[in-house]
Amino acid sequence: MLDLKLIRQKPDWIKEKLSSRGVTAEQIDELLALDEQRRAKIVEDENLKKQRNDVSEAIAMAKRAKEDATAQIKAMREVGAQIKQLDQEVQALDEKVIYILVRLPNIPDDSVPVGPNEDYNQEIRKWATPRQFDFEPKAHWDLGEQLGILDFERGTKVAGARFVYYKGLGAKLERALYNFMLDEHSKEGYEEVIPPYLVNNDAMFGTSQFPKFTEDVYTVINEGEPLTLIPTAEVPLTNYYSHEILDEAQLPVYLTALTPCFRSEAGSAGRDTRGLIRLHQFNKVEMVKYVKPEDSFAELEKLTADAEDILQKLKLPYHVVALASGDASFSSAKTYDLEVWIPAQNTYREISSCSNCTDFQARRAQIRYRDENGKVQFVNTLNGSGLAVGRTVAAILENYQNEDGSVTIPDVLVPYMNGVTKIPAQNK
Repeated sequence: MLDLKLIRQKPDWIKEKLSSRGVTAEQIDELLALDEQRRAKIVEDENLKKQRNDVSEAIAMAKRAKEDATAQIKAMREVGAQIKQLDQEVQALDEKVIYILVRLPNIPDDSVPVGPNEDYNQEIRKWATPRQFDFEPKAHWDLGEQLGILDFERGTKVAGARFVYYKGLGAKLERALYNFMLDEHSKEGYEEVIPPYLVNNDAMFGTSQFPKFTEDVYTVINEGEPLTLIPTAEVPLTNYYSHEILDEAQLPVYLTALTPCFRSEAGSAGRDTRGLIRLHQFNKVEMVKYVKPEDSFAELEKLTADAEDILQKLKLPYHVVALASGDASFSSAKTYDLEVWIPAQNTYREISSCSNCTDFQARRAQIRYRDENGKVQFVNTLNGSGLAVGRTVAAILENYQNEDGSVTIPDVLVPYMNGVTKIPAQNK
């Protein structure tokens, strides 16, 4: 959530910065007009309350002196009615201000490419040259079914479209990958966490999924209260310190977790209907950081490097893309996407998104720290996939496939596969 004081102080700058994120000048003007009305009524309300307090003392003194205070008491009843009315008006204006404020996205950093969509994204760097096949590479969904390690048909039978069964060496490969990722992140100082997979509305609001993305999640009712199946471990990890004040000495905090992620994918009909790229349930290893504001952009570079390190050790070609202001996530001030090479599609596809959310989520979730001078400030939060496990399986199947239909296991995963070096082709 943005700082309302900043919007008051720099309205034209805010309008300019948010224009490429779909925010109109009229929205900012409406917010400021409502805020001005609210503040004027608060002043009026406070003046009446002061008047009531002063007259109440005078009435008490008159009663002690056995003087008639009837007129004053009548006047104060009228003032009390005015105060009640003003309180209601202030509350109504508060709700209107908050309604707009919580729907404004984060301010893009000056280093972010300016543009309304992905056409304005900028490639930052590439790593490794995509393999040149001397045969026609197969799509990972065909490979997975032919190898007997992925069963989309029965996933659909049991749960519906975009669900899958992993079997045999496919299940072992998925498990090998996320154990490898967690081990590597732990070496870099991330503390491993197993968080709740269901969270309340306050947690979803804290990381900005609510209210904007309520259609993209699965919700259940527990004892009359809604709980949401997490769309990413970012939600429970970032909310770990919600409504708390940390000591500066505790920062930075690095957390990592493997969780299933659940997404209804509302609005994505027709996109990636086959394979592991866009499922309703998938595993992901997440990295989250709590840092001091002055460190957050350096920490974003390190976070991105930690995700890249996994791809490099798996020897999967990828590139890093700086997302344009209009393509970055709602809460992000700056985002790098890591896109891995998918041979059958002859293109790069997103496998990790690393974002600096500055103090945007911390304001919503009330995550603060006390600095060395005793001043309480908001932390900066960052998050990144390290990596999306199913998409990594897809990339391995396609990049490591052999002409006979088998798939070689990346060297770093062999110890996690109990020495298995290849998923053998099935006898036809």
